[in-house]
Parts: sequence; structure tokens; C-alpha cells
Amino acid sequence: MSNGLRAHNVGLSCGRLRPGARNSIADVPGVLVGHTTLNEGDIRAGVTAVLPHDDNLYRLKPVAAVHVLNGFGKSAGLVQVHELGVIETPLLLTNTLSVGTCCTALVRHAIARNPDIGRETATVNPVVLECNDGWLNDIQALAVTEQDAHAAISSASSDFAVGSVGAGCGMSTFGFKGGIGTASRSLDFDGGRFHLGVLVLSNFGRAGDLRLPDGRQIAPPKQTDSTGLPEKGSVIIIAATDVPLSDRQIKRVIRRSGVGLARLGSFWGHGSGDIALGFSTANILSHDEPNDFARLDILNESRIDLLFEAMADTTQEAVLDALVAAGPMRGRAGHHRAGFSTP
Repeated sequence: MSNGLRAHNVGLSCGRLRPGARNSIADVPGVLVGHTTLNEGDIRAGVTAVLPHDDNLYRLKPVAAVHVLNGFGKSAGLVQVHELGVIETPLLLTNTLSVGTCCTALVRHAIARNPDIGRETATVNPVVLECNDGWLNDIQALAVTEQDAHAAISSASSDFAVGSVGAGCGMSTFGFKGGIGTASRSLDFDGGRFHLGVLVLSNFGRAGDLRLPDGRQIAPPKQTDSTGLPEKGSVIIIAATDVPLSDRQIKRVIRRSGVGLARLGSFWGHGSGDIALGFSTANILSHDEPNDFARLDILNESRIDLLFEAMADTTQEAVLDALVAAGPMRGRAGHHRAGFSTP
């Protein structure tokens, strides 16, 4: 499901900024990622969980924002993130027809830790994001269960696999096998070390359109080539940082994910659901704040270009990371995706 390779192992690093120690979203202190992978028979599916911290997210809500590049998608919870600028559950990634199941799992997870939800206090906003894995996965089987979602949350760690794992098990990218990828960059502000990390669920791009950082254009082998077919895929981009940002600033940063996708050769087709969600672990709002005012630190806006650059580079590299790590896969009805390899 993963060959152990990363994009940087094969010379596919992007940009001039230094990666973090893991070159992953978990370089942001406190961020954890877990997977449940379903790979048996005609099922190529799963769940990936991203936790901004391992405390009670309903009580301690990271400031967050969402940006929709193209909205042909079925994600849940984004309206409230846009309106209130926080997240209050783990973020779950899965396939299109499993969004409802994962929402219910997140509600149960929140109620287990916060029995006052919906009774003495507000309800909870579960956030689930999706891509369609129906080429390789029997998506109509509705194989993902609430238990799979809980297992992904429970397994979350700072060290996690990439490639054809979790929600990425059945995904495709530019005609190759896609999946989960990640990258990070180290940033210096006021003499301190900070990070921006990205995790992608990569399932987008028309075969033959992929461009590498050196400008080479790559197509899959002829037996899997679908050059000329419409772009119908999707990509979910999760960005984390320990730089203190407002939700407005986060939105400005994650909007630059589109730069990374464009460098790869994507134009966000009509049938593509391309969504970025970002959060800052440096600004946490308490559900039980007793004061009339809550204080947030924010970055001096004149310094934000460094984050813009990091966002573009990490998005681009995270997609390449998913491609490099995924390897080939055969799935439902004998459908096949070749593994990516550099020429």
C-alpha cells in the first residue's frame, strides 16, 4: 500500500525553503494523523484522521478557515467553519459516499467526551472531507463503518504512512495511483522556529497533464492512459501551522494551495472538488470562555509572504509525495492504476 518512498527521496522537492524534520504536517507540534485502510476483494477505501491536538477539540477549538477552489464536492461542516472560524472535531477524510457515516462517528466521539452537547450546550460541527474513489473501489458497498473512523482517530500519531493508505487507498492522480501525501516547511519569525505543514488526499488531474518541478510533462503507461478525458477528480488539502494567525489570515494562506496545484498541471475542472482547510495551533478559543473578550495573537501582515510561499511549495510537494509513495494498484472490475516513477 506504500512503498516507503517520499518525494524528496527521488529528487522531487519543491521550492527553496527548508522542510521540517519529518517533512510532514506533524512537524507542527501537536498535530497527529491516523489511518484505517480497507483493502480486500473489491474494496479500496478507508479513513484518514487529522487531529490539531490530542486534547478535547470541542472545548479547545483551533482557529481555522476553508477555501473552495472548485466546489464539485460533498464535504460536511464547511459552512460553520467559514462562519465561525474554528474547528471542534478531528478532521476526517474518506470517500464520497462515506461522509455521513464519518459525521456520525465524529458526533459520537464528541459526545463521549462532552455529554452536555445538544443538551446544556451547543451541538457539534463534524468536519468530513471527501474524494471519489469509485474507479478502484466498490464505492456502492458502503464499506466504511463508524468503527473504521474511530480506529483512524485512535491510531493518530506524529509518525504516519503516506501513499495508498487510509482515505487514499483507492485514489488516483493524473492517471497514476494517488493517495495521501504530506510536506512541511520551517519558518523563522522573531528569532523563533515555526512550521507550516500540508497533508493532501490526492485524487485529481487529467492523465498526461502532470508536470514535475523541472518542467517535464509525465503521462501514465498507455494501458492506463486516459488522456483527453474530462478532469473529474478532487483534492483535499489540509494545512496546519503553529504561526499565530486569524481565520482571515489562514484563508489568505490556504488560497495559495491553488498555486501548487497549477504548477502540477491542474486547472480545477468542472467535475473537480478542490478544497483547502487550514488551522493554527497557536490560537485556540475556549468553548467555555468566561470573559467578554478573547485575545488572539496574529502575524504582522507584512510578513505573510513567507507563508504564501510555503503553502504553494508544500501543496505541490505533498501531491508528488502521494504519487511517489502509492505504487500500482488493481481494484474493482479489474481496473488498474500504474504507480508513478520518474523517467
